[in-house]
Order: sequence, then structure tokens, then C-alpha cells
Amino acid sequence: MGRALIVSAGANSNEYLSARLAELGYPRPLIVPSGSEARRRLLESDFELVIVNAPLPDEFGHELCEAAVEQTDAGVIFLAKAAAAEQLLGPTAEQGVLLLAKPFSNTLFIQAVHIAAASNHRLRRMRQENARLQEKIQQLRIISRAKCCLIEREGLTEAEAHRRIEKQAMDTRRERAEIAQEILDQYDEDGL
Repeated sequence: MGRALIVSAGANSNEYLSARLAELGYPRPLIVPSGSEARRRLLESDFELVIVNAPLPDEFGHELCEAAVEQTDAGVIFLAKAAAAEQLLGPTAEQGVLLLAKPFSNTLFIQAVHIAAASNHRLRRMRQENARLQEKIQQLRIISRAKCCLIEREGLTEAEAHRRIEKQAMDTRRERAEIAQEILDQYDEDGL
């Protein structure tokens, strides 16, 4: 499992949360007492799970949850007393924060941790897929630009330019984008 961050000022709460997380595969969660310290730690490390136990000494905690959702891929759980939880349910849900009203059962807490971890894994996979697709789009742009250069500079048709890039890539056992970049570099060097 990944790393967990507990943001809580209560010693009893810290002990309970730490013990439950250890049972769930987070052996040594990092525990910090304030929102400002948590923000600093979120910038320094990558966490799979962030649990904020409200109130904190320097803020209530919902702002920290929103910042954690925006800045990280972590699953975020916000623990707040029932009265505050009712008021914050809508805004925190819109941000993607799991809100648990205190007091809560052990079973409910375990389910929330599993849901938060699952959302973290799903978000990471989506980001990886997005990065892969962005790379593919970039390669297609380079290939298209190289085709345009061949069409403009050498008078080839689009099919001929495509065939030249494909053939050269197959003959040299390299990627089409690499061949296309060489074509673009060649025309940049020639100043044409």
C-alpha cells in the first residue's frame, strides 16, 4: 500500500486512526497537527490517503481537504462532527472529498478508507492513460508536420509523404515520430 497522512490535533484520535490504518496496510502513517504543516507535507511527498480530523488548531479543515484534492491524487477523508458535517456535505462532495460524521463506526471508517484508496488508484490510472494519449497526440502532430514539409518542399502527395515516413521507419526499425522529427530538423537546418 501507499503512504497515508493524518492531519489531527487530538492524541486519542491519532492513536485510533493510526491503529485502524495499520490494520488496513498503512503501517506508519505520517501524523501532523495542523493544516499549514499538512500543506507543506503534501508538497514534499506523495500520499495515497489523506485523513483530516476537524477541527484543526489553525483552520477548520475543509479548506485543507479541498487543497489536497486539487493538488494531489490522494483519496481524501474529512472527519467532522455531525452538525458541521451536514453543512459541509454538499461542498465537500462536489470537490471529491469523502465526509464522515463523528462519531462513526469502525466498519464505516474502513469502508471510507477503501473507497478513498480506490479513488486514488483510479485517478492514477486515468492520469497515466492521459499522459500516454498526450504523448500519442504529440507524435501524430510531429508526423503531420513532417508530412506537410514533404508536401510543400518536395512536392509529394499526402499519400507519398506518408509512405516515405512509414518506409523509412520500417527500414531503420525506428518509430515514425522519430523519423518525422529528423525530417523536420533537416528542414530547419537547411533554413528552408
